[in-house]
Amino acid sequence: MNMKNTLVTASLLSMLSFGAFAATSVDVDGAQNLQPVGTVSVSGIGSSPMDMHQKLEQKAEQEGASSYRIIEARSGDHWHATAELYK
Repeated sequence: MNMKNTLVTASLLSMLSFGAFAATSVDVDGAQNLQPVGTVSVSGIGSSPMDMHQKLEQKAEQEGASSYRIIEARSGDHWHATAELYK
């Protein structure tokens, strides 16, 4: 019974997290039929690639984009990424 509750809770939380970010990452093929609406950039120190994606998603959503595609990414001690936004 405890395992069943855990699975149900995890499923509900994952559905909520998908609804929290309207913008999704797409590749070149996925962006082919979308309308570009601009770019955003993020940078930081010592963050993970997952954090970078989350920041790009947040910025894309703030700009009203439904999707984004990373067009530049650099890492090291400092990281930076630029993404093209799409509707």
